[in-house]
Amino acid sequence: MAERRLISADSHVNEPPEMFAERMPEGLRARGPRLEAVDGVDCLIMEGMRPRKLPRGRDALTGEALERAQAGGWEPALRMRDQDRDGVSGEVIFPTLALQACFMAPDAALQMALARAYNDWLAELFVPYPDRFAPAAVIPMLDVADACREATRAAKLGLRSLFLPCHVPGRPYNDPAYDAFWAVAQDTALTLTFHAGTGHEPRIERGPGGAVINYLLGSQIDGAHVVLYLTMSGVLERFPGIQFVTVETGSAWLAWVMTTMDEIYEKHQMWARPKLALRPSEYVRRQGHVTFQNDPVGVHSRVFTGVEALVWGSDYPHPEGTWPDSRASLATQLAGVPEDEAAQMAGGTAARLFGFAS
Repeated sequence: MAERRLISADSHVNEPPEMFAERMPEGLRARGPRLEAVDGVDCLIMEGMRPRKLPRGRDALTGEALERAQAGGWEPALRMRDQDRDGVSGEVIFPTLALQACFMAPDAALQMALARAYNDWLAELFVPYPDRFAPAAVIPMLDVADACREATRAAKLGLRSLFLPCHVPGRPYNDPAYDAFWAVAQDTALTLTFHAGTGHEPRIERGPGGAVINYLLGSQIDGAHVVLYLTMSGVLERFPGIQFVTVETGSAWLAWVMTTMDEIYEKHQMWARPKLALRPSEYVRRQGHVTFQNDPVGVHSRVFTGVEALVWGSDYPHPEGTWPDSRASLATQLAGVPEDEAAQMAGGTAARLFGFAS
């Protein structure tokens, strides 16, 4: 049997903080992310977010921690080396700093300046390697007209996905004002991606249990939020060409959301608006996807979600991800799964969604 093709639909680049200010309009450069000491501790300062303590220097790290600290860079050859080691043939690239900085900045102009700086930098580095990288363009949504323009520009740059925040303060995705953007997004034919923990502060609990509470309730629950808003508001019905992926949200919850949406919609028909032509789960099966790293429950639940809903991602180079042991991790999760289904989840569906050659 030929070796299964792996494409990570969730990988990250550790972009340099100084890159933003260097590429932003002169009047906004002073507001870009910067390194600063806070109470004697080196921190990353970004408008709209609490200071982030920087990790220990590499000289204090050893073993796998050192390997991860050295990974995730922006040199394509070194990334390909890391992916070859992991048995991965392609990756969808999301940011690290811009993951929240571009969506948490306090005003639309700053968000878009940060995003455009990142998107230009990203395109210059990774667009020349289409067989290995599918870079995702950051698209802030505070100003819908600007979002439309940036989506169109991103497609012309050769970027391969439109990455939106899971939440937009004051304007959820059931607002008709977004229809102009959904139309543009559909025209680009680029898959929409929504990475967990974006558009809001995911660190919701600082007390006991916070590390796990924040990961689940502050971040992964975002996937269900996106699926519900796009489906039940009729976005997927009105724009059938849209394909979307919730990223780093896990997948086990999707079967529950799909089956429960159907039941509640049918039992509450008298109150439900808008009226949908199909059952809610049918729109998700047709247009929706979620990524998983290590989620045997999600894999087992594919009888409810459909196989194409499940798209694997390594989360390279983050410590909760599967790099550099992705092939072994997937072999365990997909043991007993028919090979045609396993191949779809491991890379086949991602290849279709993000434009990797067959």
